[in-house]
Amino acid sequence: MNRTSICFFTLAALVSLAAVAAPTAGERVSVFNGKDLSGWTVEKCEAKVDGGDILIQDGNGLVQTEKKYGDFVMEFEWKALAADNWDSGVYFRYDAVPPKRVWPSKYQANLRKGMEGNVEGLEGATSTGLIKAGEWNTFKLTVKGDKAELEINGSPAWKAAGLDGPKSGFIALQAEVATGGQHRFRNIYITELKAAD
Repeated sequence: MNRTSICFFTLAALVSLAAVAAPTAGERVSVFNGKDLSGWTVEKCEAKVDGGDILIQDGNGLVQTEKKYGDFVMEFEWKALAADNWDSGVYFRYDAVPPKRVWPSKYQANLRKGMEGNVEGLEGATSTGLIKAGEWNTFKLTVKGDKAELEINGSPAWKAAGLDGPKSGFIALQAEVATGGQHRFRNIYITELKAAD
């Protein structure tokens, strides 16, 4: 086998491996490896990996995905470390943080005490009584087209329509430690969906 043939077969093998490694629509993918913040950027706050969790330590800012997502299912677990008045959130479908602001304008699945899972500005996206204070809680957020829905700890929380703005955007864990305390996040998965018709 000559050098040209070897190069061709090597290149073909690498392309095949890349195709296998790339996630496809419908594939549930872990976006946090439990070891470091690969695939995320930390903006205006302090965060680290601690005991296999993302620990938001200090400041007001975001732990943001490097990649933008359109239609998706996001599953994650979170736990507030403050005994009272905890506050954080998960932002989605935004492409930038406005000047002179710390966080995006919308949309946020709230993790504030008494408002857990609620999305301000999305009519019908509210629920109560589904979280466990001081414990790990599981959220499953589905976003497709202009619709979204949320499950909290395996129970349906709400379904709503009316999302506007970018058709794809970043996802971010909110740091609001100054007033809302520290939070932990783990087992973060995203399933990309085919775009809504």
